[in-house]
Amino acid sequence: MPNVIQAQIPERLWQQAQNLVAQGWASNMQELVNESLRRYLESHEDVLAEQFILDDVRWGLHGKD
Repeated sequence: MPNVIQAQIPERLWQQAQNLVAQGWASNMQELVNESLRRYLESHEDVLAEQFILDDVRWGLHGKD
């Protein structure tokens, strides 16, 4: 089952997103948001992995949650 989110988006960003959909870069706003989120997560994957590793090491060394 897909998850549903609600977000406040600045007007200028919303207009840019609508323009991309209108120009055919995405078939609808849902597709644009999904693709944007996927690309953002992929581009930050290394940073996230590093942070998780550092958190695990800190926990292992200090035993704090």
